[in-house]
Amino acid sequence: MFTPKRTAFIVASMSAAALVALVQDEGYTSHTIVPVAGDRPTNGFGSTFDEKGKPIKMGDTVTPQKALKRVLIHSNNDKSFLDKCVTGPVSQSEVDGLLDFSYQYGSATTCKSSMVREINAGNYVASCEGYLKYKFVAKRDCSVRSNGCYGVWTRAQERTKTCLAAQ
Repeated sequence: MFTPKRTAFIVASMSAAALVALVQDEGYTSHTIVPVAGDRPTNGFGSTFDEKGKPIKMGDTVTPQKALKRVLIHSNNDKSFLDKCVTGPVSQSEVDGLLDFSYQYGSATTCKSSMVREINAGNYVASCEGYLKYKFVAKRDCSVRSNGCYGVWTRAQERTKTCLAAQ
């Protein structure tokens, strides 16, 4: 049986592979879009805030370089926030999953999630399975392809699969 190496969340950071996967999953747009009906305006690699913390608004634009800088700032800010709520030891794949999730849903939502609660309790498989609960956008079930948000569901499935594979 494989036992992943775990460490305190506070000493961990997002892996380069996870950062690359995040920007690929988000995709790049120089102009502002609403990625899924009912969602917030984004640009760059799915950023909802600029590098100064101001909300992205329709009409804003961004270069790839600035967009990547935003991802790094956002990930570092999320990491600092999660340092306070993730108390259980974590593996690299769990760190990557939590930071990817936090990028999409916010660090406050992540800290309140069953994923963090289960990690802190030492229930790692249950933590991985928690990602599947996040399949709704604007009250639409994204596991239903015709609801126009299927990418949200496939990303939740991918996080779960990656997390479980490392257990």
